Amino acid sequence: MRQGERAEILRVDVRGRFEAEVTAALRRRLPSESKLAGALRALFPVSPGLRNVVNEAAQVLLRRRSFDRELYASSVRSLAELDDKRAAALLRSALSNDDAGGLATLSASCFSRDPSLATPLAKVAASRHAHLAFGAEVARMARGESNGTHLSALAPKIKESHRIALCVELFLPLTRDLTLPKPIAGALAVLRDAERHLGRWLVLAEVASRAQDHAPLLEARRKAANGPQSSRAAWSLVAWALEPEGPVPTTRPTVELVARLSDRPSADRDTTFLFRLAASRAPAARPMLEGLAKTNPLVDEVAIRAAMHLARDHGRAEMRKALVEAATGKRDEIWGVSAAALWDLGDRDLARKVADRAETSRSLSSMTWGALVTAAAAGKLGTTLVLAEPTFRRVQCGWVE
Repeated sequence: MRQGERAEILRVDVRGRFEAEVTAALRRRLPSESKLAGALRALFPVSPGLRNVVNEAAQVLLRRRSFDRELYASSVRSLAELDDKRAAALLRSALSNDDAGGLATLSASCFSRDPSLATPLAKVAASRHAHLAFGAEVARMARGESNGTHLSALAPKIKESHRIALCVELFLPLTRDLTLPKPIAGALAVLRDAERHLGRWLVLAEVASRAQDHAPLLEARRKAANGPQSSRAAWSLVAWALEPEGPVPTTRPTVELVARLSDRPSADRDTTFLFRLAASRAPAARPMLEGLAKTNPLVDEVAIRAAMHLARDHGRAEMRKALVEAATGKRDEIWGVSAAALWDLGDRDLARKVADRAETSRSLSSMTWGALVTAAAAGKLGTTLVLAEPTFRRVQCGWVE
């Protein structure tokens, strides 16, 4: 048995299911592709077998120049972030296309340290398409190949649609993993001044703050204190998000407020910001969490996540019983996420049993959560929570940033 096979923690039938799903997606683009792409993104770091599947899919999509596919974005980002040796050749080929492989390729290039990308990125940075040149220059800054001077000239040329795409596809991943040099601040200030969506403004502000630019925090504080009365509550939460080590916020979140603070369109009703508050043990988050978890039994993944936070962070120990009922019930689509919640609560034995059951689920998301709990039990996730925010967005929502 080869070393890679010994390191594989996924069950044979789980790997087979993913291989079949990828084959079907390459044959014909399916409405469920985003969920498949998100699941692959979540499991990529823990499965050598899936890494091979992902690489092969990326090569096929590269030959077809299908850079707009979620499967391509998931594959190229995963390969680059894990510093897979196969990523550099893939990125070089994609960057040589007229559209530079799209923003997914430029985003992935931020995380690659391969020196062979320097020349193609410099070429794209001189493109007549401002958004591609901007993305390439950000990648060059992340790689230590640019001082960012060119960005200040490009920022005013970015159209609204491209600014939105840059925010979600390029900058959002940078809020989690990389710190850009401080000269990025000027270009980000231009983009923030043009941004009307508060959640996307916050993404741009977080990238700037990680680069040691204090201007976004000062602006958020000023608007929280002196801005229009209707927006002060939202700005107070923005200020806290930019300085999370500060006092726990007392602003009570609402569905509308949480949606405004998401980087996603408001129609998505994304609850990311609520769970950021929940993890900080902010008492103000508790009423909304209780509203989400009030059904008996728990009905969906958001309710299960709310119950987990109530039990772990907000003194509602009885919510553990509701999670156990969800994990052992008949609805296979929530077995996996329930197992993840139980694992993070410390109920490891039951979580592993439920994970085994979830890995046989018809639901791709549930099967993926089950596999992640199995990986955690094998020590493949370190101290990382299974039900972490980026993983939830990928597995449950199919967002592959």
